[in-house]
Amino acid sequence: MVKTNKKKICIVASSLSKGGAERSSAILSQMLSALGYDIHIVTVLSGVDYEYSGTLFNLGDLKKENDSFFGRINRLRQFKKYISTHAFDLIIDNRSRVQGYREFLISKFVYNIPVIYVIHNFNIKKTFTKYTWLNKWLYQNEYMTAVSQAAGLMFKKKFHLKQLRTIYNGFDFNTIQTLGREVLEIELPEKFILFYGRIDDNHKNLKLLLDTYKASSLATDNVKLLILGSGPDLNLIKSYSKQLELSSFVDFKGFVKNPYPYVLKAKFVTLTSRFEGFPMVIPESLCLGIPVVSVDCNSGPNEVIENERNGLLVDNDNPTVLAEAFNRMILDDDLYNSCTSNAVSSVEQFSTENVMQSWDKLIKEVLQ
Repeated sequence: MVKTNKKKICIVASSLSKGGAERSSAILSQMLSALGYDIHIVTVLSGVDYEYSGTLFNLGDLKKENDSFFGRINRLRQFKKYISTHAFDLIIDNRSRVQGYREFLISKFVYNIPVIYVIHNFNIKKTFTKYTWLNKWLYQNEYMTAVSQAAGLMFKKKFHLKQLRTIYNGFDFNTIQTLGREVLEIELPEKFILFYGRIDDNHKNLKLLLDTYKASSLATDNVKLLILGSGPDLNLIKSYSKQLELSSFVDFKGFVKNPYPYVLKAKFVTLTSRFEGFPMVIPESLCLGIPVVSVDCNSGPNEVIENERNGLLVDNDNPTVLAEAFNRMILDDDLYNSCTSNAVSSVEQFSTENVMQSWDKLIKEVLQ
């Protein structure tokens, strides 16, 4: 039997469907596979919307069969068995780690090899357990990466994390640009701005988006608002749009597997989140030459957007100020043209070619 020196890496993800962290897990599998690693992916939930590389073990299929207490115990056993059977060299854990008992079991009894834990969100409730002492005990000596500098600094200080660094999400800009040229078979408004992402108001603050659009002059200037995405608050946001009498100006398109042709035809893309980790829509839009108007939420936007160079960045939770930014980007041709001309070059550092080298360096450090 011929032996191989190729290192085996298991990426653990919530799923490969409908989310920024999920999409980044798929991209990570492609980057590491391109570097020659033998990649496996274990997903907690079913659903695959994003292209990935490697072998997929979907625990979500077991969850659909039996989600009782004994079903959860069985999935944990199957998870441990899969890791032991395949003799991985390294685990990269991309999940949210919020349930104390589960993270204790996984960290101490399932994982018995080196692990890199990835932080995808600035919001502690979506990232770590509610027990500060437990987070310190489980993770302070572990290798961790954060997808933004602000999130990394905050969690490093809070939990005394000794092995944390920032590695941004990687983007295959060539593929995004190719997908952006795909022909749409539906008719779009002549002029529109775009939001795309999960319809979750607690996270994405879509009521602020609608309040801002209402306060701006965009409807008067016949610039529509397109919203792409699905999520738990879709009906709530549709109802709020009707309440603001915006039904003629706001168009909900639902979840779209390839949003990039919409991005390419938009005047600009907007982000109104209360919090993020590293919002992937910003580099994606900029690589297509489309400016972004964003609130300065924690964390990520101010690490990509250079105000008045590739977009506009304004204080959060202020529809008046954000509406002024909307108006400027539509009415100020010099500003708009400057932002579009700088957009593509402003995100070169986030290319998969650059990010994969950071991952390769970290993996070699962990495994040395």
